[in-house]
Amino acid sequence: MALMISGISLPFEQPREEAVAAALKRLGAPAVRRTFIARQGVDARKRTDIRFVYTVGVELRDEAEEQTLAGRMKRPDVVFRPCRPLELIRGREALSTPPVVVGFGPAGMFAGLLLARQGLRPVILERGADVDTRVVQVNGFWSTGALNTESNVQFGEGGAGTFSDGKLVTRIGDPRCGYVLRELAAHGAPEEITWQAKPHVGTDKLRGVVKSIREEILALGGSIHFNTRLTGIGVREGRVGTVKTTGGEFPARVVVLAPGHSARDLFTLLAGMGLPLQPKPFSVGVRIEHLQSDIDRALYGDRAGHPLLPRGEYQLSHKQGGRGVYTFCMCPGGTVVPAASEAGMVVTNGMSVHARDGANANSAVVVSVDTADFGSGPLDGVEFQRRLETAAYLAGGGGYLAPAQTVGRFLADRPGVEACRGVEAGRVTPTYARGITGVNLGDLLPGFATELLRLGLRRFDGRLRGF
Repeated sequence: MALMISGISLPFEQPREEAVAAALKRLGAPAVRRTFIARQGVDARKRTDIRFVYTVGVELRDEAEEQTLAGRMKRPDVVFRPCRPLELIRGREALSTPPVVVGFGPAGMFAGLLLARQGLRPVILERGADVDTRVVQVNGFWSTGALNTESNVQFGEGGAGTFSDGKLVTRIGDPRCGYVLRELAAHGAPEEITWQAKPHVGTDKLRGVVKSIREEILALGGSIHFNTRLTGIGVREGRVGTVKTTGGEFPARVVVLAPGHSARDLFTLLAGMGLPLQPKPFSVGVRIEHLQSDIDRALYGDRAGHPLLPRGEYQLSHKQGGRGVYTFCMCPGGTVVPAASEAGMVVTNGMSVHARDGANANSAVVVSVDTADFGSGPLDGVEFQRRLETAAYLAGGGGYLAPAQTVGRFLADRPGVEACRGVEAGRVTPTYARGITGVNLGDLLPGFATELLRLGLRRFDGRLRGF
């Protein structure tokens, strides 16, 4: 339990200790047991007066006094937050077989961890390799173009997030979010993720975190089977009895499916079993790269590059005619990475290490699509994605080169070959490891997506100069 004092705004150069002092001054003079930074964000709306905005937690020696004090003060910026431990709903029947978890990305990792802590010795199946082997395989794909369709940027220990920016962002207020952050920090993630407004781990540090979680699961009696893909689920009299895999059969009365978004063959398998599947709206678009220094300057003005300021981040959106165009997965100081999991298809993702010290920033710029665009069948969205990814592969010329274009040429609807061969490459050097091929991206994307992307780029540039 703690008192939370929010809205403490200080010039960014001032030390965090002054935020704590301001919180205590606001409270008066209670007997304090502990203080901590609960949240820190950046307010750069006035580039001449950039500030850090804090929420400070205060624990009193007399815990019973915390709620009383908050009620007595009647201030919206001083609230009492009771401690809410993670609550697990327990079943009433003993399990006759260990629970089986399919997938060892974020969902599968935490499912396995919680089950192991309850003494249930989960059996975890992961089609990809352990993280160390996977790093070798992914680096091999990036350098040679030899794709392993079972172990890649999407599949393997830690899931797609192991080769992503490591941002920990959600817009829900569930108390379990704090639990996840604390567990990641306990397993080696930087402690500041528990209080940063935009927590970030970095792919370099994430690798150690996922290995640490794996080691705890194994120490508690769980088992993890890498390079083992689910091929079937045995059902008798309406009950699960076994799971079939490339490594043999496992008895199972309870199966947790945590496959992520790219296990398309598993979705097909489940549909063939007659299980209810529902298509989900998603978004399609491109990755955009800029110089990180341009983003910093647009956000921070003359203070850009100050060592106390984080690398500049943005989140931009625009709605037009019921459809949205927006940025997400923004990677300050990052790279655009080849992220294919199926042969003959090009997919990109963004990645940053913890230091975020690369020359470029990148983000996805995407347009929302739904069943009206791709069909209402449970797998129609998957086929829509595959068509786009195949077209991108062919436009790149094979070898998992990515089709690319400068923003100016995309806006002008002009082919991008000259730009991508260096004649007009400009100031930004693309970071995509497999290389790029100049095309007109408007020829690859659906017409509505191209139109809205062009509108979005212009609107975003009006909000963030140089976008």
